[in-house]
Amino acid sequence: MDFILAGVKVTLQVVSLAGILGFIIGTLLALCKIGRIKLLRILADIYTSIFRGTPLVLQLMLIFFGLPQAIGITLEPVTAAILAFGLNSGAYISEVIRAGIMAVDKGQREAAMALGVPYRQMMKDIILPQALKNILPALMNEYITLTKESAIVTVIGVMDVMRRSFMTASSTYAYLEAFIFAGLIYYVLVMILTLIGKLIERRMRRYD
Repeated sequence: MDFILAGVKVTLQVVSLAGILGFIIGTLLALCKIGRIKLLRILADIYTSIFRGTPLVLQLMLIFFGLPQAIGITLEPVTAAILAFGLNSGAYISEVIRAGIMAVDKGQREAAMALGVPYRQMMKDIILPQALKNILPALMNEYITLTKESAIVTVIGVMDVMRRSFMTASSTYAYLEAFIFAGLIYYVLVMILTLIGKLIERRMRRYD
């Protein structure tokens, strides 16, 4: 069981770094989608459409197996997993953030513009903080999904929880025990994420 538990560190590494990358990409895409430059809006929509319209496992395999063939760059399995999950998550998070921004009262944006607040400062100090408060539950759901779906990194040989449980099951033929133990680990991780999300949400409500 210690061998499987050692995979938790790898799983958390992939999920946390991919989550950060996805949030950065998602925020930039969301700003492009609500911006005034038509070309950026179109490119952001195309990006979202591609990453939401194709299977994550396919994107993962294209990055890991396809990049060496296309441009001669070979990535480590963990790096390829972080990149694939980050790019995919960015597409979903962009829609969440865009919806959150659109849900902020228009009057605040108009008031900021009337007061001459620069666009960048308005988004950073006024709109985005309120949007984040609105989208926190949806954002946590995305990270929970990311945690569960991280199990597919086993297809490129990443030594995460799922890969290690499969290796244990193959060597001991105790498939049921190994996979149930892996399931318990993912369940605990998801419960911890859920608890963190509720704590953050509760703390943010104090400032309402």
